[in-house]
Amino acid sequence: MFNQYPIGKFTVKEDIQKEDIQNWIHDIEDAPKQLADAVKGLTSEQLATPYREGGWTLSQVVHHLADSHMNAYTRFKLGLTEQEPTIKAYDEVAWSNLPDNELPIEISLQLFSALHKRLHKVLNSLDEINLKRTIHHPENGEVTIEQLIATYAWHGKHHIAHITTLRNQKGW
Repeated sequence: MFNQYPIGKFTVKEDIQKEDIQNWIHDIEDAPKQLADAVKGLTSEQLATPYREGGWTLSQVVHHLADSHMNAYTRFKLGLTEQEPTIKAYDEVAWSNLPDNELPIEISLQLFSALHKRLHKVLNSLDEINLKRTIHHPENGEVTIEQLIATYAWHGKHHIAHITTLRNQKGW
């Protein structure tokens, strides 16, 4: 049976250290390469395979990462430029069913890569004060910028592991 959380569920670390943040920023920087490597050489049929029963296809996972991290980019920018903004949640399942998810995954791979280049530049510039700034998430409450960094570092690794785990199970 496939584990829905191949790298474990996300938990907010209590005592975040500078080294944690640097590691997470590195994970964010590296995620586009990891994703591209994870899907490299997959056929259309393989990309149309769900990573688990009832789960998204590998193609949908790629498009979801671009969608989600577009939202992340906006959340970071709002958190850094506004005073405790309330961000908008979105229905990721509804987004995954829109027609742009039928496009080739290369479009979302490029978008994901470009977003992460910009995001990496912003995140590397942050000082202690900016890391402690907060956003208000309608479902999760107050979230600091450093917690957002942790969240999206984990999120990329989480979905990339869905792809690599299925590839390993199937011998692709």
